[in-house]
Amino acid sequence: MMLDRRRLLAGSAILSVAGLSVAGMSVAGEARAQRRPAHGRGQAVAPTGSPAGTPMGALDTQARWAVIIDFNSGATLLDKDADAQMPPSSMTKLMTIYLVYGLLKAGRLNLNQELPVSEKAWKMQGSKMFVPLGGSVRVEDLIRGLIVQSGNDACIVLAEAVAGSEDQFVELMNAKAKEFGLTNTHYRNCTGWPDPDQKMSCRDIASLAKHLIQDFPEYYHYDNERSFKYGGIEQQNRNPLVQKGIADGLKTGHTESGGYGLVASAIRGERRVILVVNGLASMHARREESERLLEWSFREFEDVVLFTAADTVESAKVWLGTHSTVPLVGGRDLVITMPRQWRQSAKIEVQYQSPVAAPIDRGEVLGKLIVSGQGVPAMEMPLLAGADVPRLGLPGRAVAVMSRYVLGS
Repeated sequence: MMLDRRRLLAGSAILSVAGLSVAGMSVAGEARAQRRPAHGRGQAVAPTGSPAGTPMGALDTQARWAVIIDFNSGATLLDKDADAQMPPSSMTKLMTIYLVYGLLKAGRLNLNQELPVSEKAWKMQGSKMFVPLGGSVRVEDLIRGLIVQSGNDACIVLAEAVAGSEDQFVELMNAKAKEFGLTNTHYRNCTGWPDPDQKMSCRDIASLAKHLIQDFPEYYHYDNERSFKYGGIEQQNRNPLVQKGIADGLKTGHTESGGYGLVASAIRGERRVILVVNGLASMHARREESERLLEWSFREFEDVVLFTAADTVESAKVWLGTHSTVPLVGGRDLVITMPRQWRQSAKIEVQYQSPVAAPIDRGEVLGKLIVSGQGVPAMEMPLLAGADVPRLGLPGRAVAVMSRYVLGS
């Protein structure tokens, strides 16, 4: 067999298409970091102001930890210690609400169901929706109290109703984190209340946010509510990007050890991105920096559809098969997210071993699609067999071998 490597598209020709995206492709480099002296009253974590890594080079940010992910392609647009464990504060609540949504979808909870309020829930400090001691609260009100008001008390009511106790609910949280591959996540509570052993990374938070939006679109509208009134007390959504109409969710957080953080998602046209920042010095810095980085991600990047799921990328020759060729496909829309400035230098190639020996199973990985070019980091995506190709029987194989080696065809 020989390596078959063909250039399919180059330069601006690939930009005649636009659209969605392919999961799991990362294009960001490693972030460089340096520490600066702490500042700000009671602030244990000082933003470093050191650069984050991006496909276009370093970009300064005040956040100590940060990541920006393209929702459709999974491409990493910005990375600053994105896999480092950090205090997640109230961004923990994303997992709490994920489990609640799962029970709603399974029919084990319903929005009008009343859940009892324990003394533990009533006594919770920090952000609250002010649930009544000994009373009961509708599930939908608890959801809005958790998301809009960041109510720690709402989390406890939900956790105790679902699992019997917060500790048992946390076991479910950690099990789901393991299922999702959130390797830098460990939960000790369902609220984000400070605990030295409660950790998440920016990338894990972004991944969880994507699961929420993707798995439960019917409930995501709660994230976009600007305010919620319960028990005569109206509170504003704590997410400043939601308040300004820049983002349509998800959550803020703050602890002394972790600083000010935010996870937000926004959509422009057909593109959605997820931003996570943490370790900022103030609410003002969180608002300004998250808005700046979000707008940067939309301004500097674009999604490019290379092939749709129905497209044959290449027809590969087959050796000793019932068919002479097999289609190479992506199996889904093949879309990349790239800086707009790359459009003149990017090229796309397909690489596989030719001919491909039969038998071939549909979905089998046979090659890869490579995006490269001057100033463009190499990116690869697998190419799959688009059909089954059984192996020829003995007589057929004999004829094929004779044709190849005797007749040269």
